[in-house]
Amino acid sequence: MLFVMDYVFEKIEVPTKHSFIVREIQLAERAPKIHSHKNYELNFIVSGAGRRIVGNNITRFEHNDLVLLGPDLPHCWEVLETEGSKSPSCITIHFYENIIHSDFFNIPEMEVVVDLLRRASHGIYFSGHKIGEIRQRLKKLLMLEGLESYIELLNIFNLLRKMDHQETLSETVVYSNDFARDLEQINKVYEYVFININKGIKLQEAADIVNMASGSFCRYFKKKTNLTFMEYVKKVRISLAAKMLVETDKSISQICYESGYNNLANFNHYFKTLMNKTPSEYRKMFR
Repeated sequence: MLFVMDYVFEKIEVPTKHSFIVREIQLAERAPKIHSHKNYELNFIVSGAGRRIVGNNITRFEHNDLVLLGPDLPHCWEVLETEGSKSPSCITIHFYENIIHSDFFNIPEMEVVVDLLRRASHGIYFSGHKIGEIRQRLKKLLMLEGLESYIELLNIFNLLRKMDHQETLSETVVYSNDFARDLEQINKVYEYVFININKGIKLQEAADIVNMASGSFCRYFKKKTNLTFMEYVKKVRISLAAKMLVETDKSISQICYESGYNNLANFNHYFKTLMNKTPSEYRKMFR
């Protein structure tokens, strides 16, 4: 039976100078909604237990739950139990969606990794005696940068292919025409925002892309993404600013204007609200 529910679409940015991002995320902060995105995802549960939904597969999860997901595969981890005083959390890696087509992956030695990523279109659950080593390497990966982080990622892939148990989670799901149309329409809006982010983003222009009146578009976008359109624009602007703070030596005021803000005080306020640090504090973390 196909599990039917409204989906939330996400646009996850992988910095332009990286092929993946790794983060430890507090699960309690996540809305327990089914969502999908264009990226590959490796998700490891550090603490917490509950219900996992991947495609049309619904099952229980607990700590050490390890799943590899392909692009556009709906998924959700709903926390129902905590472990003592530990906050439910996971370590998540998001890969650049075209990584499988990169020149580096197009070599004989990477065939086993490419095979894993292809099979991930249905979701793969891993378990076995190597799970402890993978946990250690994922925690180490959080602390690494550059070439060292990529080497560690390859070590993790090498362990994944050797895992004792690998279970395909979801059957092939045939989505309705409405689902496919929603995905296409939301992605058109995402592209409009990314192209025009340092210019003026206009609500009516975004609505025109999907042939809707502005009011109808706002309701539609909120239902499908769990964000208002302007909340989404704000998140993209702050994400762009965060990338520039890490990857460039541009002044904070210049980054403010290039990310679409015309008021430094507003920029500082929104940045701290979303990132829990001021722009200067955020930059210092990477220097």
